[in-house]
Amino acid sequence: MTGLRGPTGAAGSRILGIGACRPARVVDNDEVCARLDSDDAWIRRRSGIVTRRFAGPSETVVSMGAAAAVKALAEAGVSPSAVGLLLLATMSHLEQSPPAAPRVAHAIGADAAAAVDIGAACAGFCHALALADCAVRSGTTRHVVVVGAERMSDLIDPADRSTAFLFGDGAGAVVVGPADEPGIGPTVWGSDGTGDRLIAHEHSWLRARETRNWPVMRMAGPEVFRWATRVVPDLGRKALQAAGVKPADLAAFVPHQANVRIVDSAARSLGLGERTVVAKDIEDMGNTSAASIPLALEALRSRGTVRPGDTALLVGFGAGLAYAAQVVRLP
Repeated sequence: MTGLRGPTGAAGSRILGIGACRPARVVDNDEVCARLDSDDAWIRRRSGIVTRRFAGPSETVVSMGAAAAVKALAEAGVSPSAVGLLLLATMSHLEQSPPAAPRVAHAIGADAAAAVDIGAACAGFCHALALADCAVRSGTTRHVVVVGAERMSDLIDPADRSTAFLFGDGAGAVVVGPADEPGIGPTVWGSDGTGDRLIAHEHSWLRARETRNWPVMRMAGPEVFRWATRVVPDLGRKALQAAGVKPADLAAFVPHQANVRIVDSAARSLGLGERTVVAKDIEDMGNTSAASIPLALEALRSRGTVRPGDTALLVGFGAGLAYAAQVVRLP
């Protein structure tokens, strides 16, 4: 019997470019509070959020994802025709069929690429980045576009005090390609299905058809906070250990932008160095689920607070419950 040919991929993979798409409409806390029993000071104290972006009718998961991907490809110097795989992390694409990723691939001119939606909620970007790393190192393809794109404003009840002020819309993307040495460290990931109802739609799409009642997303905030402040530091430490990087050597800590109190708690617990920059894009963008990590990366880059070759710890966590983390070198 003839044996199968083994993989012939690169020794490592790395992020080659980063792109972002932020909707035009800026929504401050006062506007959100018009339908809530709350105020700007309470929202800032509880979440750190000052503004968020809400997408307009033409700013869809597909169009925002494509815009971010085009920018990432341009920075990477990679032609769309060279893309072999596009991974789209999203929890807010409202069509079960067709999936959104092939439409994003078509929009950017990567018509021959494989294209797959990744459904891991707020941890989706880190899951997709892990798969991109594997695809490049296995020789399956040389270039992968990883996109996180969300319209979370479609999923929330604007009168729900536990979620309405938290979420925003936007998209971020990176291009992953071959490298002579690893630029994306081992991924540490997992899930906890016992917490499936902590962040969840209140009922199914089938029930929505029967009752004509939109299934908005609900969240048990205190329980999620306790879970995240326990899991995120532990996950981060394991990812650092797997990559052989010490906390003090990190240039940046970029967790999912869920809540500034979770971000600050995790940063303290990890024992980061004095020069480690902690991403807080949540202040301007709110919680953009799968888009939050690439958006935060792009914000750090645009402000000049990180440099090419710097190491960053990425930690995604959210509904499922699902979580994933890895250390990367920035382009």
